[in-house]
Amino acid sequence: MGIIQCKDVCKSFGEKIALDHVSVDIPKGQIFGLLGPNGAGKTTLIRIINRITIPNGGSVLFDGRPITQDDVEKIGYLPEERGLYRKMKVGEQAMYFARLKGMSSRDAAAELKKWFVKFGIESWWNKKVEELSKGMAQKVQFITTVVHKPSLLILDEPFSGFDPVNAQVIREEILRLKEEGATIILSTHNMESVEELCDNIALINKSHVVISGGVDEIRRKYGNNNVELVYTGGAISSAEGIYTVLSDGDEGGRHTAVLSLDGGSCGNAVLSDVLSRGVTVNSFKELVPRMNDIFIKLVTEEE
Repeated sequence: MGIIQCKDVCKSFGEKIALDHVSVDIPKGQIFGLLGPNGAGKTTLIRIINRITIPNGGSVLFDGRPITQDDVEKIGYLPEERGLYRKMKVGEQAMYFARLKGMSSRDAAAELKKWFVKFGIESWWNKKVEELSKGMAQKVQFITTVVHKPSLLILDEPFSGFDPVNAQVIREEILRLKEEGATIILSTHNMESVEELCDNIALINKSHVVISGGVDEIRRKYGNNNVELVYTGGAISSAEGIYTVLSDGDEGGRHTAVLSLDGGSCGNAVLSDVLSRGVTVNSFKELVPRMNDIFIKLVTEEE
């Protein structure tokens, strides 16, 4: 049983249906990607989990029972619309948010100082938020989201506003928090991050779940049985009943070919045939579609 179970969740705003019988099961200790185009219903579902919005129908369970406000205290939520008070000093604001999550002043100060040192931002403590760049403010808000060591983290577009170096710092922190036992819901349009970080995903489009499951499982499901062969020392052609050559590029005698396996053909049969032609195999790998391609395919089909 997952830490969060959404069962047949429905939500409407007037005549606009935001969620239409959405069900997702978020396993403990994993990173769960919540994907979908703008306006699909992702943020509405996140707000329902956080009890910011009440659903019209369905239920949300936390550890197997209806979620309560006390459970929300165990959640760290980083919304896409950032919410720091521009006129407050950074340290005062960080302390304020930590205290809201039930931390004592002493514990909050100690933990915040650790995070500020880790991110190299000790000198920001007495700066006003309005003096910070967008990326700097993002770091502060990430810290205030995780400082109370929540068992569940909900991160909505956490890499927005970061340069590649700082985005990688946040990725590493997300993986470290997972290793320490946190469950993380990651809502993002960055498909590269989904492949790198997520164990499972659910794709929401037009208010309902289009597909859900393990990232590797979904990528293989949408594979087209193609392999890439890099070889030297000759040339190959299609072998009936084994493989069809879809493309074969030659750069200075080094070939990169894409082969489509026929029927129940396997990699060993392909390699056996290729080697019998007297070529040297440099590499051989299955071509699995990227999550970005699958995302576009599914959303486009829905359209």
